[in-house]
Amino acid sequence: MVVLELRSALFTMGVDQLIQSLYGAPGLLALLLIGVGVKARSRSCAAVGAVVLMLLMTQA
Repeated sequence: MVVLELRSALFTMGVDQLIQSLYGAPGLLALLLIGVGVKARSRSCAAVGAVVLMLLMTQA
């Protein structure tokens, strides 16, 4: 159980660093919106974050 949580945390931190290095502050904001949307079970918040992240990805 602890190993699974540790692996999940390391993966999340790695993805966060990758997005932040590629897309800067807007990418970090998009990940924050997705995370808040998932935790709060707000589909609209998560969708806005996903759309922002996709726009950043297609722009590069």
